[in-house]
Amino acid sequence: MNPADVLILPGYGDSGPEHWQSRWETAHGYTRVVQDDWLEPTRDAWIATLDAAVAAAGGPVVLVAHSLACALVAHFAARAAGRVAGALLVAPADVESADHTPDEVRSFAPLPLARLPFAAIVVASSDDPFVDLVRARQFAAAWGARLVEIGAAGHVNADAGFGPWPAGHALLASLLR
Repeated sequence: MNPADVLILPGYGDSGPEHWQSRWETAHGYTRVVQDDWLEPTRDAWIATLDAAVAAAGGPVVLVAHSLACALVAHFAARAAGRVAGALLVAPADVESADHTPDEVRSFAPLPLARLPFAAIVVASSDDPFVDLVRARQFAAAWGARLVEIGAAGHVNADAGFGPWPAGHALLASLLR
């Protein structure tokens, strides 16, 4: 698969320069899907932006989503048939939980729990502040995704020490094969 066929989908607030998504984008030439508003996300606007990016790619893509973008992928899945080859879903945020996520993400609730029409891997941490591990397991099961639990890894972002994250890139490579 061509690096241009890998779409980076940051979550709420975007991914900063030290985040593994940004590092992969720079190192491998992947394409970041840039949302119009990172701090006041609306489901319909984010879906439209993703839909346009997938259409512009011209062929099946692999989605690399973090946090809120995992909910975006779950909502987009109904439109994805034949256009998405796979998805790496890292640290999915529980958009339905006021205890785990801010009110700004509620437009992504309820979170679809239908089987995804493409291969997927969910990466979950045991101490992610934005989702309980039990809930992340429920997401993976409902989506028909392979679950990879990586222990106490926070929100699997730069603040938690995930800069280049080669183990994550190996998971992505497994989807690309």
